[in-house]
Amino acid sequence: MKSIVQHALVTVLLSASLLLACSTPRGAVSTGGAYPKEKGAVRLVQYNVGAFSKELDNSIPMIAAMMKEIGADALSLNEVDSCNGRHPVDQLADFAQAMGGWNHRFGKAMQYLGGGYGVGIAVPGRIIRSFTIPLPKGNGSEPRACIVVETDRYVLASTHLDFADEPSTVVQARTVCKVLSREYSGSRKPVFLAGDMNSEPGSEVLSTLGESFDVLSYRKETFSADSPRVCIDFIMSLRGAGSFDLAGSDVPVSFRDGDVRLASDHLPVYVDVRIWKR
Repeated sequence: MKSIVQHALVTVLLSASLLLACSTPRGAVSTGGAYPKEKGAVRLVQYNVGAFSKELDNSIPMIAAMMKEIGADALSLNEVDSCNGRHPVDQLADFAQAMGGWNHRFGKAMQYLGGGYGVGIAVPGRIIRSFTIPLPKGNGSEPRACIVVETDRYVLASTHLDFADEPSTVVQARTVCKVLSREYSGSRKPVFLAGDMNSEPGSEVLSTLGESFDVLSYRKETFSADSPRVCIDFIMSLRGAGSFDLAGSDVPVSFRDGDVRLASDHLPVYVDVRIWKR
């Protein structure tokens, strides 16, 4: 009787092991959600968060939970308020705290209702250097900016280009290329650019960025969150900077700990990279 019970127990354990092996891709580790990440990979996420208030009064807790769920390692965030009349708090600081006390840098694009409005980056590790690139407004809707953060392993830039006038947006894209190429061409660290480019694949804006950058992210619709129809959010890498392998990319739409339709009007997009020393 004892041997039969032991045999049954072994059978159950083997079945569970086989089920786990079949449900998790080889080389991947569970992040607690439906988007496994390969062991050793760095997951970079681009997310236009809509001032954390498109559908909710404050989506910071929800978005932080979602980013933890998918195992984000660095975040490029667009449409962030800083102590202004719409949100009299430092949204980026509050979000970084919700991520577990991450480091962060805010790139102010313009004055807004007595405070600031712009883009931000949040990372768990040390920030070695950071600076903001003001982008020319031209005939666009409002001033824009690009925030740049250098860590021990990589450089990450976050931007939000204009939507109203394509020639002006092309100039903004060219400015980003010029400054990042000047600062990091030939860098031993890879240089990643993430942002809401407000332009689709095949546009003049993407062609301009493509003169210096390679698109890494999955070209899947990122806007709008409730009815995705266009791909305008991207993650790219500066050509000739650093050594890395692309391990994967996706636009997550299903979360256990949040609802993308309430979190923002954009969907997040991520890339997984394996960074090599050079």
